[in-house]
Amino acid sequence: MTRRFDLVVIGGSAGAIEVLGKVLAGLTDRFSPAVAIVIHLPPEGPNVLHEVFATPGSPPMKPAEDKEPINPGTIYFAPPDYHLLVESGRTFALSQDDRLHFSRPAVDVLFESAAEAYGDRLMGVILSGANSDGAQGLRAVADAGGMAVVQALESAEMIAMPAAALEAVPDSIEVNVSALADLLRTHGVLNDR
Repeated sequence: MTRRFDLVVIGGSAGAIEVLGKVLAGLTDRFSPAVAIVIHLPPEGPNVLHEVFATPGSPPMKPAEDKEPINPGTIYFAPPDYHLLVESGRTFALSQDDRLHFSRPAVDVLFESAAEAYGDRLMGVILSGANSDGAQGLRAVADAGGMAVVQALESAEMIAMPAAALEAVPDSIEVNVSALADLLRTHGVLNDR
């Protein structure tokens, strides 16, 4: 039986944008979980990732907003210079607390808070990146019963982030880019009625 998830959290840094583009292009408006994404970007950068990745037929994409309810089938991006957290009532919170791993938003902050709110209904995905952000967050996802997924090292432009995640969660599912899109579809596309 295929596991179903209510939320997929994705984190990445250097080298993750291209991967994310390929993965999100494989999702349609029949993808049912919500998706929350943290990508390390310059704090003064524009808040446009949702526009970069949106294509006809894709799920709705938008920047996450403070106190916003998390809606199924919507893809949310952490805004530059804000940590993105998931609250127990399945809403988002934005924070300008100190940087973690030199980053705000930080992947660990999103993953750890999402693990508390979603437990085994959560999938965590770590993509290419140049530091260890996300490793402890993915450990929290796994400890809460969620599914831990890591981009295969040979397909990552920068291996530090996925390598740290694999060290923290050795039994993670390790996938290349095309397999990641398939994995998301398998666990998240609504069945035909």
